[in-house]
Amino acid sequence: MTLTMINMLLTMIIVNIMMMLNMYISKKMTMDREKNSPFECGFDPTSSSRIPFSLKFFMIAVIFLIFDIEIALMLPLMPTMNLSEMMYWSISSLMFITMLIIGLYHEWNQGALNWSK
Repeated sequence: MTLTMINMLLTMIIVNIMMMLNMYISKKMTMDREKNSPFECGFDPTSSSRIPFSLKFFMIAVIFLIFDIEIALMLPLMPTMNLSEMMYWSISSLMFITMLIIGLYHEWNQGALNWSK
């Protein structure tokens, strides 16, 4: 028991020493203007590379991913229909689809689906 604790303590000490050495050795000393500028195939950039990202586009992409995953979760419903009792299958399917509809209504109510705001 004590040998295991000593090994764990030594391992943690060695790891911490290596992490501190890495932090001091790999620290950047100079900030080069060329390294901080965007690279476009050897040409100077024509416009700012720091354009604002559209949050609406991001929200639509996240909603698409959520509903895409939910459709992937619905795919096994059909093959399991013959293997389970029809009443339990119907109840579980309706509960899942109801949760999807409630989620869609919530996103619609919050205005996440309105692109033209």
